[in-house]
Amino acid sequence: MSVEKAVVDTDVVSYLLKHDTRAAWYLPHLAGRTLLLSFMTVPDLDRWVIARGWGEDRRDALEAHLRQYLIYPFNRELCRAWAAVSESARKHGRPITCGDAWIAATAVLHQVPLITHNAAHYSGVDGLQLISMPPAAGE
Repeated sequence: MSVEKAVVDTDVVSYLLKHDTRAAWYLPHLAGRTLLLSFMTVPDLDRWVIARGWGEDRRDALEAHLRQYLIYPFNRELCRAWAAVSESARKHGRPITCGDAWIAATAVLHQVPLITHNAAHYSGVDGLQLISMPPAAGE
């Protein structure tokens, strides 16, 4: 029996790490899955550490949290998937940021869902399965 996999977007990783109440929305979708991160999520989180001046304890907590995930590195196949994702989004009139395109490409290439709180960021990507909760009013 194979375990289902899913790519987890940076925002959901952040909710889990910070024990944000929004993390609870995603817990049922994370349970029992092998959780994957795009390589792009890791430097995004590292930038937050620098920008927010995190101390050693919080940096250590981030490192411990990241050990829960398999981090997919880039390779030539992923680069082609990134190009296809970016072009798909552009053609649908929904340009995607560089970082989000790497995350979406990881999910598309490996044919697994992307768990995100920012579904609108990915709405122009063909072949991408999203798992997302609707944001509350004002979010």
